[in-house]
Amino acid sequence: MAWLTKRGNVFHLGFRYSGRIFRTSLKTADRRTANAAVARVDENIRLIERGRLTLPEDVPDLPTFLLSDGNLNSKPMLSSVSSLSEVLDAYAEAMSNGSMEANSLSTIRIHMKHLQGVLGSALPIRSLSFADLQKYVDSRAKQKGRRNRSLSPTTIKKELATLRAIWSWALKHDYVCTAFPGKGLRFPKADEKPRFQTWKEIEHQLRRGALDDDEQAELWDCLFLTLPEITELLSCASQQARHDFIYPMVATAAYTGARRSELVRAQVRDFDLEAGTVTLREKKRNRQKYTTRTVPLAKGLSRILTEWFDRHPGGKHAFCLGNVARSRADREHAEPLTVDQAHDHLKRTLSGTRWSKVRGWHVLRHSFASNCAAKGVDQRLINAWMGHQTEDMMKRYQHLFPDSQQQAIQSVFERQ
Repeated sequence: MAWLTKRGNVFHLGFRYSGRIFRTSLKTADRRTANAAVARVDENIRLIERGRLTLPEDVPDLPTFLLSDGNLNSKPMLSSVSSLSEVLDAYAEAMSNGSMEANSLSTIRIHMKHLQGVLGSALPIRSLSFADLQKYVDSRAKQKGRRNRSLSPTTIKKELATLRAIWSWALKHDYVCTAFPGKGLRFPKADEKPRFQTWKEIEHQLRRGALDDDEQAELWDCLFLTLPEITELLSCASQQARHDFIYPMVATAAYTGARRSELVRAQVRDFDLEAGTVTLREKKRNRQKYTTRTVPLAKGLSRILTEWFDRHPGGKHAFCLGNVARSRADREHAEPLTVDQAHDHLKRTLSGTRWSKVRGWHVLRHSFASNCAAKGVDQRLINAWMGHQTEDMMKRYQHLFPDSQQQAIQSVFERQ
C-alpha cells in the first residue's frame, strides 16, 4: 500500500514492492492530486499482481512506471540546455516572436543581466535552490541603485518575479522539473513611497536646508502641479515647443492623465471630439490581451486638439513629427514617436525655464489625478480614468491639497 509524506509544501509518495521501499516526489502541494497518485500506484501494483499489467525486467524507475500506468520506464530526459545563461537566452528568444512588448522584453533583459551577475551564468538551472535565491536577495540588497541609494526591495522582487516567470516557462519545456524554490524568501524592509506634493510644499522643505542633491531630486520626483501651474506650464510649452505636436501632446497628458507610452501609441481615430472622449490603448492592465480605457475630454483640451488635427501632418498616429511626412505617400506611413523621443522633446521644451524641475511626463499624470481628487471627483472615476491597478498606487493619489486639508481640519475643530 502506498503512502504520503510531506517535505516543506511538496508531497512525496512512498510504497513497498517486492521487499523494497520506493520513494519519489510528486512535485505538488495539492493533497487531492497527491491522493490520486497514491490510488493510481496501489491500483497498478494490483494489476501487476493479477497479470493485467506487465512489469518489464530491470525497469530503471518503478515509481515513474506505476504513476504513468506503465507507459514510461523512466523519467523523460530533460533538455540539453542546463545552464542559467542558456535558459535565459532560450526564453528571450521565445519571447521575441511578438508575444511580449519590446519595452517589457528590454526590462527583462536588464533583470537577466543582474541575475547572471550574481548567480553566475554557468549555474546549472536545475541546481538552483532556495539558498541561492536568498543569497541573491542579500547580495542585491547591498548594491547601489538609483542616486547611489541602497537598492529598493521592490526592484529585487521584480527581478525575482522575472526569474519565476522564466522558471514556469522552463518547466513547461522540460528544462527544469521542480517548482520554483522561492517561497519564504526574506527581503529588506521597504520604505513606503512618499505622497505627491505641491511645488510650494517642496520649496518649503528645501528652504529648511540639510538636504543633499539626491534628497532634493527625490522631492522633485514627488511633484504634482496645481491647476494654475498646469495653465502656466502649457503656456510655456506652447511658446517653447520646437515642433507642433508637443503642445497638444503635453495638454493631452495634463488633461487626461495618459501615460507617456499611451500618448505615443495614440491614433487620430482614438479621439472622438464630437463625443468628447479619447480611448487610450493600454498594455499594463492585462498581460493576455490589449485593453483600452475611455477618458472624457475637457473643453479646453478639445479646442487644442481640434486646432492640432486641422494641421496634423498626416498618418494614423495622433502625435508625430511634422517633417516625417514629406509626400502624400509618406503621410500615410508616418512613424510614431518612441518613448525616448517623447522624453527628450519634453526635456528640451522645458529646458531653461522654471518648469525644468518637471522631471518627466509622469508629473502631468500625477497632477491630473491630484487635481481631480482635490475637486472631490469620486475615487472610482479617477481610478477608471487613470487605469489604476494597485492599492499602493491609489493610496498615493488619495489626498487633497495641503490648504484643503487645513480647511477641513479647521472646520472640525474651529471652536477648540
